[in-house]
Amino acid sequence: MRNTIQGIQDMKRHGDRIAMLTAYDYSTAKLVDAAGVPMILVGDTLGMVMLGYETTLHVTMDDMVRHIQAVVRGTSQALVVGDLPFMSYQASSDDAVRNAGRFLQDGGAQAVKLEGGVPMAATVRRIVDCGIPVMGHIGLTPQSVNQLGGYKVQGRTPEVASRLLDDARALEEAGAFSIVLECVPAPLSARITEGLSIPTIGIGAGPHCDGQVQVIHDILGLFSDLRPRHARRYAEVGDVIREALQQYVADVVAGTFPTAKESFSMDERILDTLSPAAASSA
Repeated sequence: MRNTIQGIQDMKRHGDRIAMLTAYDYSTAKLVDAAGVPMILVGDTLGMVMLGYETTLHVTMDDMVRHIQAVVRGTSQALVVGDLPFMSYQASSDDAVRNAGRFLQDGGAQAVKLEGGVPMAATVRRIVDCGIPVMGHIGLTPQSVNQLGGYKVQGRTPEVASRLLDDARALEEAGAFSIVLECVPAPLSARITEGLSIPTIGIGAGPHCDGQVQVIHDILGLFSDLRPRHARRYAEVGDVIREALQQYVADVVAGTFPTAKESFSMDERILDTLSPAAASSA
């Protein structure tokens, strides 16, 4: 049985920490689900880690729906949250409701995530009123990277810190079931978390949030050239994969793969019944 938004909110009420990870495909989602991760985010970061874009801005609704479908097929317990991509919800609340509904109806997700605070509160309320659970996202909002001037920590000045507090309260009042805090100073994240009845999910926001979310590629070391400060490496899977592939190439070149163990046998007397033409064509 899948986790629900009520179950996630109960975790905060009971003081239980919430682990969340990204997944973008069926096989990875199966592993994450089997590990007992209660929430999976199909993030628009797939544009960077799966499709090779420099930012998330090029990701489309069709991209997201296809990957959400794969993750949902690979899971049976995790609550799957789909990340609404750039310009799928900002232009109008009608667009937002329509696209959020598509994530649930076509993709099979159980909730959606969108970026923005006070300016997006009315849109969040409209989506929630349609019966679609919404996870908010404030702090560093990657879809606004050009406006923010890069991927920078948010909330270090009184003005921005005050705005983030207002953003969090507005999202809670609008009906969001939880809020992602990205690259927010730990003391400010603690203040936001204490002031909300809904869970906060941090990424680069310190230990005081109710939960944490990480991009799975970062914590597994799938990219050797990218080591975000907020991510802890739990494995160097990229090195393991690279070494295994190098060994595979070496075995093929050396003629040591495949062997009889990886081959199939037959009654070789059948070969004697083949005409020379058939044998040569085979």
